[in-house]
Amino acid sequence: ERPPAVTVIPAFNRGWVEVQDLGSQIAAAAAGEIGRAQVLDYCAGGGGKTLALASLMRGAGQLYAYDDDARRLQPLYERARRAGVRNLQIINPSTDKAALAALEARMDVVFIDAPCTGAGTWRRHPDTKWRLSPQQLDRRIEEQDEVLRDAARFVKPGGRLVYATCSFLMEENEDRLAAFLLGHPAFVETRALDAVLASGLLVEGAHEALARCETPNGALRLTPSRTRTDGFFIATLERRQTEKTAAARSMNQNAATAPSA
Repeated sequence: ERPPAVTVIPAFNRGWVEVQDLGSQIAAAAAGEIGRAQVLDYCAGGGGKTLALASLMRGAGQLYAYDDDARRLQPLYERARRAGVRNLQIINPSTDKAALAALEARMDVVFIDAPCTGAGTWRRHPDTKWRLSPQQLDRRIEEQDEVLRDAARFVKPGGRLVYATCSFLMEENEDRLAAFLLGHPAFVETRALDAVLASGLLVEGAHEALARCETPNGALRLTPSRTRTDGFFIATLERRQTEKTAAARSMNQNAATAPSA
């Protein structure tokens, strides 16, 4: 006998629960303690991570959801209504360009659930592994670089940028961050686990399990074997300096590495 669809469960229809992989929840928790923060979900899509962020905010602060495709945002209106989210503004890319521009350099947290190959979901969709081509990966890499560049301008000094993918491919993760940081010296990578702990999401004992998922640069790599989740890469960056100071630091670094005449 087939189990009932989640849409017929009263708790779901009353907005009490959402179905979401634990990896997605941990990714959202990398936003940190955001109870009174200004938060922008820059690649909101259907709103799964948006609702996870809203849950962490508990009705305080202000949450914005944006996607460059208005069609992908459509399910979020009903999902947010059902969940009772009151501190959310959905920004339509076609009609709300001024509203998006007004957020520049004002966000405490900008969350990027980046478009990716979905390699981390192969345990649930093994057939997609055989359909992934080098050309598709190249297109995703271009999109990821563009999203990082575009989203960075919304982070205020001292604010946090969260970059997450449901992929385990270095080309979509560490390599993208390295390329971004090379061109954006105002940002530095920080320890993602510290932000997850600050969110209050984890139960006792989970810290040790996630600590085993840390990369040398402080990002988190979740895998089905380690965390029993989809594969995820989660990194946090902080905008710690003014652009002028950061530019000076970049010039000094370039001078130090330049070959002598």
